[in-house]
Amino acid sequence: MNSGREVGLLVLAALLTGCGTSPPRSPENLCEIFREKSDWYDAAQVTQKRWGVPIQVPFAIMYQESGYRYDAKTPRKYLLWVIPWGRVSTASGYAQAKDEVWSDYQKSTGRYSADREDFDDAIDFVGWYMDKTTSINGVYKYDAYNQYLNYHEGWGGFRQKTYASKAWLMPVARKVQNRSDMYGQQYAACKDDLNRGFWSRFWHWL
Repeated sequence: MNSGREVGLLVLAALLTGCGTSPPRSPENLCEIFREKSDWYDAAQVTQKRWGVPIQVPFAIMYQESGYRYDAKTPRKYLLWVIPWGRVSTASGYAQAKDEVWSDYQKSTGRYSADREDFDDAIDFVGWYMDKTTSINGVYKYDAYNQYLNYHEGWGGFRQKTYASKAWLMPVARKVQNRSDMYGQQYAACKDDLNRGFWSRFWHWL
């Protein structure tokens, strides 16, 4: 990617906000997601450039984690089965990021105003997490299966193979891999058309 295109991506990302919106109408098709929500595509390209991640993997992870719902939260806990008593975990937003990991992301990137309910911030968080997974545990960025196991269990948990005691988790990680593969095939078929739309939006905003 040339420097002009990099500048274009960053400028457009700054101009277009990714605040919480309703889930896409066709979540099974990445091309349709991007056609409906062009700002999500712009944010995805910025994340790809910044963290070197394939676009389809963060989307497969977020689909599994939140179904693209900006206000997704974990189930409530109840005291004596009837009194609401907090939630199962602090995970929230598109990426279902927990408080402590989100704080690490903010400190690491200097993005202290980042919001888990903002799509641009959420996908950047997933890209950051995937990049750290590669650095810490050597997982290939296209390997959605093991990237998801790291995402779910944490880097230390992955090294300790905590997922091995959770029979339900490996099939979920396989679903993430399958969705990533499907999204990747879809994206390859519509990428050129989407990029033409990107530059049309960029010049419009200048």
